[in-house]
Amino acid sequence: MFDLVVYGGPVPTYLIEAIQSALKPGAVKPQAMQAVRFTDIDSQELSDALRQSLHNEQLDWAVVPAGRSLKDFKLVVFDMDSTLINIECIDELADFAGRKAEVSAITEAAMRGELDYRESLKKRVAILEGLNAQVLARVFSERLLLNPGARELLEALQAANIHTALLSGGFTYFTERLRIELGLDFATSNELEIVSGKLTGKVVGEIVDAQAKADMLLSLSNEFGLTQDQVMAVGDGANDLLMMAAAGTSVAYHAKPATQAKATHAINHGGLDSILTLYPA
Repeated sequence: MFDLVVYGGPVPTYLIEAIQSALKPGAVKPQAMQAVRFTDIDSQELSDALRQSLHNEQLDWAVVPAGRSLKDFKLVVFDMDSTLINIECIDELADFAGRKAEVSAITEAAMRGELDYRESLKKRVAILEGLNAQVLARVFSERLLLNPGARELLEALQAANIHTALLSGGFTYFTERLRIELGLDFATSNELEIVSGKLTGKVVGEIVDAQAKADMLLSLSNEFGLTQDQVMAVGDGANDLLMMAAAGTSVAYHAKPATQAKATHAINHGGLDSILTLYPA
């Protein structure tokens, strides 16, 4: 059996009645954060009409296994840029070089899966050559914010003794600071090469791309002795798809259409703490 959770804002009465009529749930249970849970439904599929109504009301929805809770997970991994945080760090660095629009266009194409990630990263990092490394600190302190609900979600995960990791194609300057500040268990990302206080336009060592992120998720799973269904991955772009496919549950957060299409759940309107609505602590 499954539960349907509708969330992201007030659920109008007509929509509750339409869902009851179509799915014949065992019960209708209001939840925190203006969510409604329809329990014990037989089907994981919603009709096109219901999907359109949910879209029109700007509501998110998810079908989850009945009775599944947060404690059933033992590892949750996150992408960083535009997932855990509100910016693409490389775009903001490029802004200090006066080339944000150029770099942002490449980033968007890469996140849509239209460009090879490794080549796109090399091209974008090369544009940063000669930039004073002090701008890294400025991006972190002046522009980087956690996405809505991120802190609440992480606090709940840590309270439940669930391992947390940041698997990013971004840069160690940011992932390491976030790992320490947020108390994450693990972080991996790319290291920008810095010589004489300036970016060289290169990264140090192997590039962390989609396959590297998936490999690290599997490595962590093996290290902790976990099964696939104990692992959740949260991301937003094409570079997250392999990582998300390696997890038993995947969440596309305000994601590109191609990423949403392959994820277990998609959050388009709510914050990251919506995950706690789907899988209560």
